[in-house]
Amino acid sequence: MGIKKIRNKIGRNIKSLRIEKGLSQEKLAEYVNISREHLSCLERGKYSINIETLYNIAKFFEVDIKYFF
Repeated sequence: MGIKKIRNKIGRNIKSLRIEKGLSQEKLAEYVNISREHLSCLERGKYSINIETLYNIAKFFEVDIKYFF
C-alpha cells in the first residue's frame, strides 16, 4: 500500500469517527491543537499526519491508534 492510500485511509477513518460522534471539525481540531483547515486536509488525505496528532485523536475518541489503519 502506497503512502497516498495510507493517508487517505487514515483521513477517512478520522472523518467517519468524527461524524459518528457528532463533532465538528472545529471542535476536534481545537482538542488536538491543530487548525480546522489542517484537520480538513488530514481527513482528505492531502497531508501526512504526525504520530502525536494521531495519538491525540485516538485518545480523544478512546480508540486504539490501530483503529485508523
